[in-house]
Amino acid sequence: MAYNVGILGATGAVGQEIIRLLHEREFPIAELRLLASARSAGKTQSFGDKSWTIQEATPESFAGLDVCIFSAGGDQSKLFAAEAVKRGCIVVDNSSAFRQDPNVPLVIPEINPDSVDNHQGILANPNCSTAISLMGLYPLHKAFGLKSFIASTYQAVSGSGAGGLIELDQQAHAWAEGGEMKQEVYPHQIAFNLIPHVDKFLDDGYTKEEMKMLNEGRKIMGIDDLRVTCTCVRVPVFRAHSISISAEFEKPVTVEAAREAVRNFEGAELVDNPANAEYPMPLNYSEVVPCGVGRIRKDLVFENGLALWVTGDQLWKGAALNAIQIAELLHKKGKLSS
Repeated sequence: MAYNVGILGATGAVGQEIIRLLHEREFPIAELRLLASARSAGKTQSFGDKSWTIQEATPESFAGLDVCIFSAGGDQSKLFAAEAVKRGCIVVDNSSAFRQDPNVPLVIPEINPDSVDNHQGILANPNCSTAISLMGLYPLHKAFGLKSFIASTYQAVSGSGAGGLIELDQQAHAWAEGGEMKQEVYPHQIAFNLIPHVDKFLDDGYTKEEMKMLNEGRKIMGIDDLRVTCTCVRVPVFRAHSISISAEFEKPVTVEAAREAVRNFEGAELVDNPANAEYPMPLNYSEVVPCGVGRIRKDLVFENGLALWVTGDQLWKGAALNAIQIAELLHKKGKLSS
């Protein structure tokens, strides 16, 4: 069985990764329809020996599609998701538009696969830093019962799309050549700098990105009273986010049991041998399917606590890969019609 698949936002950094991964993972495609703004309509997008003409997204663009992965931002998702569903197309949405909607499953297939069973046409992909963090935290939650965690993120410029990648590259070249470092994507120079500012600030001093870790973590793992404090930082790394986490658990913890839990969890890879300088790093987890988990140790603040470090590809597990895994899950469960 093969499906008619759409990608809304096909020209963006995530959209291009979706095209690549659909083919590399051999998702059963009868037709691939690439949708974008009027500005991009008519252009050609290629992968390998295949090419497609990009179409302007309109409500009728979704007619005949079985599933469409949305990666064009929240405004476009709100504009087109209901139109797609109305035409019999299942939507897997990468934006934040529907994540907290009680009628929309927020899905990480390795964690809450059964949440897709009663969807109403729209399924949401979690925020990138949430998805990567939970790949390290969830196996520990299953082992010890998660109560709370404190996270500091080290978020690559890939999280800002193609513009962020270009800005870091241009600033690095400008620095090496003694040229002007232009700032368009970020409020400050990103090359050789850290910016503790990801997304908009709220009245309480947290950013929207930081609150996503709390709200999405509760929904995905089903822990209504989970407590989270998060600080999100943009770092001069091209690709792959990292997160430093201190977590508190209900049950007594041991490092050995924690490592075993991570080792046995699909989608996570234990890399934890500090004596040999082995731990997850962005360079090693760019364009890699699993997320790396390491630096596991007893936390010195929480009584039943663990400190850990998680790294994963923002464009893959944090976006494109997880969305495709949701579509694969729907296919496996027989919930895609063709």
